[in-house]
Amino acid sequence: MKRDDIFTLSKVEVGKLAQEFGSPLVVISLEQVEKNYMLLRTHLPRVRLFYAIKANPNTRILERMIAMGSSFDVASDGEINLLHAMGVEGDRMIYANPIKRPAGLTACKMTGVSRMTFDNASEIHKIANALPGATVLLRLRIDNSSAHVDLNKKFGADKNDALALMQEAKAAGLNMAGIAFHVGSQTCYADPYLRALDTAKELFDQAKAAGLNLHILDIGGGMPIPEPKVRFNLEEMLNQINARLDEDFPDTEIWAEPGRYMCGTAMNLITSVIGVTERGGNPWYYLDEGLYGTFSGVIFDQWDFDLVSFKKGKKVAATFAGPSCDSLDIMFRGKLTAPLEMGDLLLVPACGAYTSASACNFNGFAKARVIIWEDVEAEFGDQKLEQNLLAVG
Repeated sequence: MKRDDIFTLSKVEVGKLAQEFGSPLVVISLEQVEKNYMLLRTHLPRVRLFYAIKANPNTRILERMIAMGSSFDVASDGEINLLHAMGVEGDRMIYANPIKRPAGLTACKMTGVSRMTFDNASEIHKIANALPGATVLLRLRIDNSSAHVDLNKKFGADKNDALALMQEAKAAGLNMAGIAFHVGSQTCYADPYLRALDTAKELFDQAKAAGLNLHILDIGGGMPIPEPKVRFNLEEMLNQINARLDEDFPDTEIWAEPGRYMCGTAMNLITSVIGVTERGGNPWYYLDEGLYGTFSGVIFDQWDFDLVSFKKGKKVAATFAGPSCDSLDIMFRGKLTAPLEMGDLLLVPACGAYTSASACNFNGFAKARVIIWEDVEAEFGDQKLEQNLLAVG
């Protein structure tokens, strides 16, 4: 690891791992997952963390999160049943999908999940019929045009409708317990959170005046990870949020639902060049992993990944395409790179979120093999290799 905030393999490690396991290869660091979790626990000490497993549901990540005491944000019966099979009790989950399928509510009933969000009147009665007395949080719409992915285009109630919806939920027999919001993915400064907290405080006060006892505030996810051309100070951002929580919500139970932040920096992809050509005077490089694999985040998450070649030379604008026969399977156009050759290995750091989770087997290509770095570090890590070289010398 070269930086404390990003798990990054070295050139030597990449070569050795590819030689042993082949490519494409996904390498996950559970130690980095734990570091990320503990940083949030340090700077948001009152916050109960619900890992949004949709970002990366790898079972080894889930096992580590379970062992650390994390709770979980689930969005479907599949995610609920997966965690239940791993021994996670229902009181450690929140069904945070504002629109639920009947199968999801049935899974809640079977596994004891009783906390969930809603953002409209029809959902109130759906929940009340399936799970009488369930604990519910009203999901608010929060405008944040600076977010990498604006989740409020699809979900969230307008603040002007909030009080009436909360009163309707209580009248339906639900435990109207609090408010939830999500400022959007990859929010790089505190202001959107602070504005959302201002709105939440206003609604908490309105609810109290109307006889509703709100006692839970869910601040969602959106904490950023490093990416090209993006700068932020995460610790300062979290400290500002924490100070506002202490000021305005001193007696409120605070939850959060980090996904990308927890796993995004904990995974590397090793991929290799399997084809080289020139089209229209520009170099094209075909990789053994593409949009239907770990690079699915280019489409579904609008993410721009680093490609580290470890090669020197004047950088040129090139096109990078995947291995499938689909002409859509082009990840990058005009991406600067040193000239590459057949068989060259590329490292893709910080690719743990919304990548493997949305990969598929289109065209018959298997998903990239996954290994855990801590399982192989003793054999393939730089420190061990340096020791071997010294011993030989």
